[in-house]
Order: sequence, then C-alpha cells, then structure tokens
Amino acid sequence: MDIIVQLIVSFFATAGIAVIFNVPRKTLFHCGFVGVVGWLIYYVLTEYGMDVVNASFFGSFVVAIVAHLYARRFKMPMIIFIVAGIIPLVPGGMAYNAMRNVVEDDYLQGLQYGLKAFLITGAIVMGLVFAEVFMQLIFRGIYTSKMKIRKVYKR
Repeated sequence: MDIIVQLIVSFFATAGIAVIFNVPRKTLFHCGFVGVVGWLIYYVLTEYGMDVVNASFFGSFVVAIVAHLYARRFKMPMIIFIVAGIIPLVPGGMAYNAMRNVVEDDYLQGLQYGLKAFLITGAIVMGLVFAEVFMQLIFRGIYTSKMKIRKVYKR
C-alpha cells in the first residue's frame, strides 16, 4: 500500500511541476509518468538495500531514457520530460537539513547532510549524461545499420 501512495504522490508532484513549467497540455500525463517511473526505480532499489546515491543514479538514468523516447514520440524537446521527471529524485529535504544543521551550529551533521546531497545531485547528473550517451550510441548504431542495408539494396 505504501508504494501506491508513493507513486501517486510522485505523479502529482511531477505533473504539478510540469504545469508550473508550462509544458504542453497533451504531455502532462506523460511527464507525470516519467516522474513515476524514476521514483519507482529509486524506491524499489532503496527498499532492497541499495545506497540512495546509486539508486538516484539508476532512477535518473531511467528518467532520461524514458524522456528520450517520449521526446522522439511526441517530436518535442527532451528537456520537457526530464525537468519534470527528475523532480522526485532531487534531494531538497537533505539540502534543507544540511543548512538547518549549519545554522544550529551542528557543523558535523550539516556537513554529512550536505555531502550526501552533493553526492546524490552528482549521481543524478551522471545518470542523465550516461543515458544521453547510451541513447546516442544506440541510435547511431541503428542509423549506420540502416545505411548499410540501403547500400546493399542500391546495388
């Protein structure tokens, strides 16, 4: 039951951010779905014992892959789906706790929270970059194989 609530909340949070960023209305559901998929990957991996940094990497990797596929399907920029879809993975609460602990003069705890938020943010960025490279390699391979097939048929 907890996972269903998590997915519903992540859908509405992602769709709400998409509304704030003025995405086209026909893509609101899909933006929400991208956020749900990313959060599902993150949630399942952390429930099975994976560190939150690694889970954030895999979650953002899947968000970027799904966003890339939706961008090709709807012939829209990929950023429409990525910005909204990555919102559930952003460690905002952890960054808040880091700043709160620093203000309360608990520097050691604030440093721990801040470093963890920094690592999660880096993992999210690396997941997005790796997914982009992965998709470029896949589509370059598909394109070159099509070109080879066309050369064979032209002969």
